[in-house]
Amino acid sequence: MAFDLDMIKKVYNNYGPRIEAARKVVGKPLTLTEKILYAHLWEGNATQAHERGVTYVDFAPDRVAMQDATAQMALLQFMQAGRPTVAVPSTVHCDHLIQAKVGADTDLETANTQNKEVYDFLASVSNKYGIGFWKPGAGIIHQVVLENYAFPGGMMIGTDSHTPNAGGLGMIAIGVGGADACDVMAVAGILTVKGGTGAIVEYFGEGARSLSATGKGTICNMGAEIGATTSVFGYDDKIATYLKGTERSEIAALADQIKEHLTGDDEVYANPHNYFDQVIEIDLSTLEPHINGPFTPDMAWPISKFAAAVKENAWPQTLEVGLIGSCTNSSYEDISRAASVAEQAVIKN
Repeated sequence: MAFDLDMIKKVYNNYGPRIEAARKVVGKPLTLTEKILYAHLWEGNATQAHERGVTYVDFAPDRVAMQDATAQMALLQFMQAGRPTVAVPSTVHCDHLIQAKVGADTDLETANTQNKEVYDFLASVSNKYGIGFWKPGAGIIHQVVLENYAFPGGMMIGTDSHTPNAGGLGMIAIGVGGADACDVMAVAGILTVKGGTGAIVEYFGEGARSLSATGKGTICNMGAEIGATTSVFGYDDKIATYLKGTERSEIAALADQIKEHLTGDDEVYANPHNYFDQVIEIDLSTLEPHINGPFTPDMAWPISKFAAAVKENAWPQTLEVGLIGSCTNSSYEDISRAASVAEQAVIKN
């Protein structure tokens, strides 16, 4: 069992009292984002209302996740803290130093040879300080986190730009630098910056509830592309189903007991313009697939207009190379869809 059930129970036991205290000091219904942040105050129950972008606030995250490239400096700094073990559950994932050139087996063998000193160091430090170690080839960091560690209502700090992927399971997951990760591992607190340029994107509504948990994760993963600090979906049946499907039924059962705290208040979603800085309504039924390129990913074409664009620009009409990535759309659901499209193309050809 990879996840720390006792830690999650402790977090959930604090939710009721902390949210009740937050409502008293804020004096209004709370968004999901506010609930998670107030539930993770370093001070415990809120004694004052905090103003976004103005107030300095100490938070106590539940987890830390590091990829191999940034974990090196973070762990070197942590070793100077004098602690026998990390203050919060932490993991290291060896995925970034593997270069895709030939094929999975060959590339992994090359990475193990070229990066042996780094991997040995990370494994040794992880073993000494009680840090979970995911060896090369064990999986992509943000997908491993989604499948094993993320939980509704939690707060996580990660040293990877795709850390917000965990928002697909209702977690506030923020990507930071190695030094910030070191602070959390050493003292279990992190300080927000004053006047931060980012924002937290909170998804809600019928369309949000219709998306699979991995679909939600993909959307949260891309939030950084629009400058968001992180993104999050509220706990719902799709998230519960995913937790059960990834052998975490115990977490789903615990989340069901406090599910009213794992989404925004009803009043917030009934009158969102009164509680959010900006509200954007998206009709999922009007969206259509896009194709990026050719020649540059900066050009994106709706599939219905792509054929005309090819003719107008005299682009090659034969597709010679297609790349199916596993960085953002990294779930089995996403990969199986891409494989299905490829199979249909082969049959029609």
